[in-house]
Amino acid sequence: MPDNSDKTFLTASARTKLEEELAHLTTEGREVIQDRIAEARAHGDLRENAEYDTAKNDQGLMEARIRQLKHILENSEVRQVEDSGKISVGTVATVVDGDGDELEFFVAPSENKVAGTLLASPDSPLGAALIGAAPGDTVTYEAPGGTFSYQVKAVRVYEG
Repeated sequence: MPDNSDKTFLTASARTKLEEELAHLTTEGREVIQDRIAEARAHGDLRENAEYDTAKNDQGLMEARIRQLKHILENSEVRQVEDSGKISVGTVATVVDGDGDELEFFVAPSENKVAGTLLASPDSPLGAALIGAAPGDTVTYEAPGGTFSYQVKAVRVYEG
């Protein structure tokens, strides 16, 4: 059985969202771009046709996004997160900053972004500092804005 430790963690909802975006882009998205290109071609000389250039550029960007989505989906997995009492990928950390403000961070790769939820990617300074911490621990990390510390108040498995 292959080792999946190098696979990107996705929540079930994040995987579904990415699959839906891919399905849309490879069907309706491509049709819309083809229609725009055909319409722009009908306007005549392609050398000085900004509408055509824009449509072709948008097509290139869309095809790049399709390749990116395929790569993410091929190199990711939805896995069950264990409640170990420590912060790991797929958990939500409740922390308190130096001013006494309480914040919650979902610790997961950026592909799992949920509107209205603060995300701490495990590759970011904050995410890396949080991984392995438990309630009562203080984590400190360096970021472009300076040195920051949080006290971990609670940790729970993300449900969403």
